[in-house]
Amino acid sequence: MVASRSLPYLILPALAFFALSARASPRPLTPSSTAILKLAVRINSAGIKNVAAADRARAQALLQDSGSSSISATNGVVIYTAEVGVGSPPAYYTLLVDTGSSNSWIGASKPYEKTNTSQDTGNSFYIAYGGSNDSTSTSGEEYLDTVTFSPDLVIEKQSIGVAAPTNTSGGGVDGILGVGPVDLTKHTISNGKEVPTVMDNLYAQKRINSEVLGVFFSPVSADDDSGELTFGGYDDSRIVGNINYVPITSTSPASKYWGVGQSINYGTTSILTKTAGIVDTGTTFILIATDAFNKYRSETGATLDAATGLLKISPEQYNKLSSLYFTIGGATYELTPNAQIWPRSLNSDLDGTPDGIYLIVSDIGSNSGSGFDFVNGYCFLERFYSVFDTMNSRIGFAETAYTNVTSN
Repeated sequence: MVASRSLPYLILPALAFFALSARASPRPLTPSSTAILKLAVRINSAGIKNVAAADRARAQALLQDSGSSSISATNGVVIYTAEVGVGSPPAYYTLLVDTGSSNSWIGASKPYEKTNTSQDTGNSFYIAYGGSNDSTSTSGEEYLDTVTFSPDLVIEKQSIGVAAPTNTSGGGVDGILGVGPVDLTKHTISNGKEVPTVMDNLYAQKRINSEVLGVFFSPVSADDDSGELTFGGYDDSRIVGNINYVPITSTSPASKYWGVGQSINYGTTSILTKTAGIVDTGTTFILIATDAFNKYRSETGATLDAATGLLKISPEQYNKLSSLYFTIGGATYELTPNAQIWPRSLNSDLDGTPDGIYLIVSDIGSNSGSGFDFVNGYCFLERFYSVFDTMNSRIGFAETAYTNVTSN
């Protein structure tokens, strides 16, 4: 099912998307005039085991607004990569897809191959990953070059960082494809200017009709463990029903990212009243405010497992587990009991026991009321299609064929 189950330690940028200011009244999106980039999933059995702690460190750094362009975190289990061409003729690099950062760079494993389209800007780039006890950074030279996603989706003069090989180790991944907001590029280039992202240039060069990104993940434990990015819209074949849109929240600090307003119920019990948080493909689990987390733990009867950092329940408790209901912009999204547990086939990747049942809801590390009270991460997004609409300053969600599947 999974092509690779070995991937050394990787540092993942993890600031979430934020919305640019609205430019016009919302316009209808159609699945036409789009381009799809297939993603490959990798399972990292050699990475950090306490992913919950890494998620929490990232969220706290985001909340505290550390000022770094990216926040250190290690999604040591599930990552998505794309094969992206750079240069002409293109040399292909395996890049980690990151919606939480906006600089694209290569050189972590495979060296940069200069061609006649390579232009050295004379600038250097530096990205610091803060938010945890370790100090990690990536730096090198900035080039402009041709970037190829497919024969029909080519960007000219895209900013590409070429990392110095001495300070970056990719472990088979060559770099980052940053598809976050352009403001995150501030202070990453030596000239101090913002750098147009791949999304900015795709739209500016009329390769796509809308600056919109559709994101699809399937559960890693499902038969179809694939993912895809849809540039310029969304993939209608992946969606069940309608897409429901919600404006970016005005509550700070969530408003700086892809932030929304949301309330959460466990069954009929409210555990988090409407508050602000973010949607983040770079976070593994679903993080909720500490007071909400304690309510959830009490309702489920779960205990905190020291080895994994996750809540653990017994088979009897699992049989009594209720659904979680996320209300976002008037629409409610049900996370079934099976969707609330970590895939048991991957327990060993978290240092869990083979037959253990671990919940994917984790503590964000601070009480509600901060303006940053939840993070809907990968474990949420693998059950719901997401549309990040920069042009209309909104996020959309829809059910997929995997919303209610029992695969964990």
